[in-house]
Amino acid sequence: MHSAAHEPVLPRRTLGRSDVTVTALGFGAAALAGLFTPVDEDEATAALEAAWEVGIRYFDTAPHYGLGLSERRLGAVLRTKPRDTYTVSTKVGRLLLPRQHGGGEGDLGDDLAHGFAVPATHRRQWDFSGDGVRRSLEESLTRLGLDHVDLVLLHDPDDHEEQAFREAYPALEELRSQGVVGAIGAGMNQSRMLTRFVEDTDVDAVLCAGRYTLLEQTALGELLPAAAARGKSVIVGGVFNSGLLADPRADATYDYTAAPEPLVSRALRMQTVTEEHGVPLRAAALRFPFGHPAVASVLTGARSAAEVRDAAAQLDRAVPDGVWAALRGEGLLPPDVPVPGK
Repeated sequence: MHSAAHEPVLPRRTLGRSDVTVTALGFGAAALAGLFTPVDEDEATAALEAAWEVGIRYFDTAPHYGLGLSERRLGAVLRTKPRDTYTVSTKVGRLLLPRQHGGGEGDLGDDLAHGFAVPATHRRQWDFSGDGVRRSLEESLTRLGLDHVDLVLLHDPDDHEEQAFREAYPALEELRSQGVVGAIGAGMNQSRMLTRFVEDTDVDAVLCAGRYTLLEQTALGELLPAAAARGKSVIVGGVFNSGLLADPRADATYDYTAAPEPLVSRALRMQTVTEEHGVPLRAAALRFPFGHPAVASVLTGARSAAEVRDAAAQLDRAVPDGVWAALRGEGLLPPDVPVPGK
């Protein structure tokens, strides 16, 4: 029997008024499904096992990630762990429909047009109907090989706003009331519609990607104050802004495309400031969102065990108050943005 005393412990927070908890550092499982470049099975497994070893107990996935590959890889590892010790979120809104071989299609090609280096075995179909939500969740559970997920999020309903509120959201509320899922919400790369979810529905949490980082604090305008006022949780994804804050350089990516030069130079200036205080930019980027009380967890995507261990080590690193003061002094962080304190 393993002694629990040796297990690393990451702080846990509860999502909204639900019973679902997440660790401060979460594992975003898009990268291990071949985001932009392939990741082999062994690398993916090693990354997930490393996440477990450093104490991560919150894992986020979606059918969209690698056409189901992310869910299958995640489930294969999590099925070996005690189910009551970890939290899984997946997403609904895109159904995966098998492509037919033959019929002139020949080789199915890859899915890189959607960002994933995997064979294009399926096509995605938007579906924010109630039936679509239930079917999507059932299919996710089959891929994961789990009997339930803890948190279900509406995924990128940007162009389907009214259907998402009118049909998909009530279906999630029903699944929660039936005890099928513990918590519900939405996950997007924008803050406006997430604010509407927080204000107009009974979501427990929202996942906001890329809009509350050292480089960009759009979510501070309305989303974070609204969440704090209503006791709802925000999970922050894209904390490195697709790589720019992890390793700022001319060819870095931002929002999944080439980073504009002014942002690259700003990130480089930030790096100079943090390193003058002996703090890697990655550590400041991971720690920053926790300055706001509504933030429950920060998700980091990793494609290798080394990346996972690095993220855990950086989040564990002390960031002196002087770092935030210096960033403000250089005009790199607005004066009204909350920063982590003691």
